[in-house]
Formats: sequence, structure tokens, C-alpha cells
Amino acid sequence: MESDIQKRSLRKIIHIDMDCFYAAVEIKYKPKLKGKPLGIGGPPNSRSVLCTASYEARRFGVHAAMPSSQAVRLCPDLILIPPNFELYRKESQAVREIMQSYTHKLEPLSLDEAYLDVTGSSHCDGIATKIAREIRGRIEKELGLTASAGIAPNKFLAKIASDWRKPNGQFTITPKDIETFMPPLKVEKIFGVGKVTAKKMHELGLKTCGDIQKASVLDLNRWFGSRAEDLVRMSRGIDERAVESRSERKSLTVEETFNTDLRKYSEWVSALPELYDDWDKRMRKYSRGSRIRGFVVKVKFQDFKAMTRERASRDWPTLEDFEKLLKVIWDRRSDPIRLLGLGVRMEDDKPIETDQLNLWD
Repeated sequence: MESDIQKRSLRKIIHIDMDCFYAAVEIKYKPKLKGKPLGIGGPPNSRSVLCTASYEARRFGVHAAMPSSQAVRLCPDLILIPPNFELYRKESQAVREIMQSYTHKLEPLSLDEAYLDVTGSSHCDGIATKIAREIRGRIEKELGLTASAGIAPNKFLAKIASDWRKPNGQFTITPKDIETFMPPLKVEKIFGVGKVTAKKMHELGLKTCGDIQKASVLDLNRWFGSRAEDLVRMSRGIDERAVESRSERKSLTVEETFNTDLRKYSEWVSALPELYDDWDKRMRKYSRGSRIRGFVVKVKFQDFKAMTRERASRDWPTLEDFEKLLKVIWDRRSDPIRLLGLGVRMEDDKPIETDQLNLWD
């Protein structure tokens, strides 16, 4: 009888990652933009950051999450286009429908990437590499977009593999490859290791997964506490997380980042109606009113520190309900804010998903 570890090593997981998705969609509908440096974001005289950048723009050092003002300085010829999330959702749904024709075990991570578990699939003779290639081919032929793919026995390795031959390529890590693939891999590739943790690791002499493998468990526990066990497992390419299908969204909120800080409470309140109208329209579109578990207000202050306040309720919140929560925040800290958001939670103890409402929409 096969052990659980053997069964997990036989899983076939694909990570599909669309190439420069938002920019690619814009080029699809505006072919004249093809081959030009393109950024999806607000004007350079705002606090906007880029959602993504085309490969032509990336050659200048422009990348996602970069302030638009900095991007234009790096690439003076950069063409900035405000995001059109409705269009991106439409294209994303078309991509998802293609993927769902191969497996019902589909876990979307965002509009432009998803995990697929194709273990036991009858498509393409059950060969995951062929399934990934066929999915990518259909996306390009039917939608005019390109995608990269990673194929591996688990989610962690599949996501790493999808970056290996971007754009418009794929890479496979088989179970027998893991032992030689992991040691030279940089620690930055480990799931959950950000800049701060990576810096600490480098200071401790841990630059690759091989370095972690060689370190003593006692030292790792002393350095990283409860995270040590996960680091050991990930450094050896072990990831037991299942591909989890998500049929319904768990929350719906909208946010707005302002060009200038809102200093007075009257300015805070005056910004609520537009946000509420946008949230109300989106919420009615999803028709999930009966599943409301609570509502929330969030602000981000001038110093980038955030504060949220929630209230449990199964009723559809009114504008006044959100204003009362906003007043609670103001009473606790009445400093200028750069961001304001509101929304509802539709599942207990789940993080809130956010739709960014931009001033240029």
C-alpha cells in the first residue's frame, strides 16, 4: 500500500500564470500598442502605482507596484493606461473556462493565475506536461493571450516552475528532479519568505535551500521559531497543501487612494458616498446579500499605518452604518489619511478581498 508521502509525490499540479495579463489584454483590444512600453496605472502626478508593465517597459526597470512617477522617470516614453478591471475580469473568466474543461480542481489566485490539480486526468493520456501545453495553446488560439506554466508534484514547486521559462513557456519539475533542483535554489523563492526574512537569512549565512538543509534544526528553531519546520520542508521541496476550489468569494470591499491626504473628519465623510455607491452596485451584481456576516471600514494614515473597524451584522449595511464605524476610527486617531475602504465579510475568519477603486476610473 502506498504511503501518504508517496501519494503526494504522485500528484500532478499545474500553475498557470498569464503573461503581463492586464497589459496583454489592453494590447489585444488596442493592437497599435503592441511593441511599445506600456504601464497599467494612474497618471504620474498621482500616488498611483502600476498594476503591471509590458516586457518592453520592464527593460527599463519598470515593474508592478512601482509608483507611476518613478516609472515615467525610468522610461520617458512609457504609455500609461488606467486599469479596466471589468474587461480584465471578462478575459480572466474566459481563461478560467478553458482550464475548467480539464479539471474541476481549480484554485484561482487572482485574475491572472491559478493552480490546477490534474492528478488522474484522462486528458492528454494523463500527462500533465501535455495538458499544460494544450491549455496554453488554447488560450493563445482562442483568446489571443499567452500564458506560462509550471508542472510539479506540489503547489510550491509548480509556482516556481512557471517563472522558469517566462514568457509563453513552461517547465516541469518531476519527483526525481527535486533532490537536485532544490539545493541551489535561492531562499527568496521559498513561499512566505519576503525581503525582511531573506535579509536575516543572508546575515545568518543562509542564501540557498541547500544552506537551510545543512543547518541544524536547533539553530533554525532558535532563529525562526515556529516557522523553522516549514522552512525545512520547503527547502526540501515538500508542500502538502491541496488545490482548493473556491466557488464563492468570501468578501467584497472597495478602496480609494487619494491624491492628497484627507485631514478633516468632514473630508473623510464626504469621500464615503462614492465608495458606498460603487460597493453597492458590485454587491448587487454578485447577489450575495443573504450571506453577509459583517461590515468593515479601513483607513490608511499618512504614515502608511492602517486601522480597521468591523461590526457583525447579517443586514445590508447603509451608508450611515459605515459612517458610524468611520467615526470610531476618527475618535481613536484623527490624523490625515491617504486611503479609505469599506465592504462586507461573507465568511467568518477569512481575509477580506479588495477591489481597488481608482480616482481615474
